Amino acid sequence: MNESLVGQVDYQPPSGSGSQNLKEFRSAGRGFWSHIPDADWNDWRWQMKNRITKLDQLLKYLPTLTPEEYSGTLLANTKLAMGITPYFFNLIDPSDENCPIRRQVIPRIEETNTAAWEMSDPCGEDSHSPVEGLVHRYPDRVLFLVTDRCASYCRYCTRSRLVSNATGYDFHPEYDKQIAYIAAHPEIRDVLLSGGDPLLLSDEKLENLLSRLRAIPHVEFLRIGTRIPIFLPQRITPELTAMLRKFHPLFMSVHSNHPRELTTEVRDALGRLADAGIPLGNQSVLLKDVNDTPEVMKAHVQKLLMCRVKPYYIYQCDLISGSAHLRASVRQGLEIMEQLRGHTTGYGVPQYVIDAPGGGGKVPINPDYILKRDGERIIIRNFEGQVFEYPEAPDGSPEVSSPRFDVAVEGR
Repeated sequence: MNESLVGQVDYQPPSGSGSQNLKEFRSAGRGFWSHIPDADWNDWRWQMKNRITKLDQLLKYLPTLTPEEYSGTLLANTKLAMGITPYFFNLIDPSDENCPIRRQVIPRIEETNTAAWEMSDPCGEDSHSPVEGLVHRYPDRVLFLVTDRCASYCRYCTRSRLVSNATGYDFHPEYDKQIAYIAAHPEIRDVLLSGGDPLLLSDEKLENLLSRLRAIPHVEFLRIGTRIPIFLPQRITPELTAMLRKFHPLFMSVHSNHPRELTTEVRDALGRLADAGIPLGNQSVLLKDVNDTPEVMKAHVQKLLMCRVKPYYIYQCDLISGSAHLRASVRQGLEIMEQLRGHTTGYGVPQYVIDAPGGGGKVPINPDYILKRDGERIIIRNFEGQVFEYPEAPDGSPEVSSPRFDVAVEGR
């Protein structure tokens, strides 16, 4: 490892690190970029232009790279490019090699290890793609891929074959063909824009695309899937939100995994979107040593609600090649769900799902609350382990005679 830069930088720990209360909102701060004028720092284009994309840049700002990170960064451009906005980099704790922010965006050599069951396209998107850039897996909705670029690159990305073009996928969306397919299929009522990240398009390009989709009579509502409010909150400008509000009903799915990501800057950006009347939902990926404990996930969902965002999904990490070091177990996911249901408001309880490998779609995964179907009753338990019975005839019709209610008992 190149040690020449180690110790040359007087680093100030990020304001969101250390023993921070997980539910406390803090600014990401400026860190190494304290000399940058406000006009530049708050300009999303400046943030994109000054992303950390190369090893020498990373060593300048994070000289404490582990051997695994050093080797992984050297090889990153053969699988998934590295890209970290200065804003998001400030959330990394340089003293903690297991920092939950660090694990999400800094490459590791483990990404080059591929198990026999891992895949380059674990959700089977390419096999459900009638035209390039469009995935039609569910009957009434399509996934519309608009770009292969992101503000920062998540190391567990399910589309790492495509985004950043590190693998030579050479993705080129053809909006005319994608829109023509949607117009020719009246069963499509829901279009989800994703990628890459749609909010990296200019306001003008995004407005043009949304206008063309909104002009299709059978398209009832539009959705945007984005990590931009988390990686690049500076992009959520008043001009952008004023444009987006023209296209209601328009929904937005954001992607945050850890409460430290929800800074004051992110809270304010999400607030601008909410004020524009855009319903916000969050999609998290369950990740080892990032958010795989009930304490962290509970703080995260509660903090999301404070940002006016409904926790929507927790995804089991897809079987993307080279992601084993980041995959938490389904058992851990179920334990987290047990500690959310009944222990916090229902608005804060997302649906835990596995995107069935190979293209089977999202499968809900829940703890067992139905214990038994017994003749004319269903035996259920609550979040405290108490057992109850609900009367119902074998054919599913409601009971009309007086049922017998047993006293609830503890345990399962």
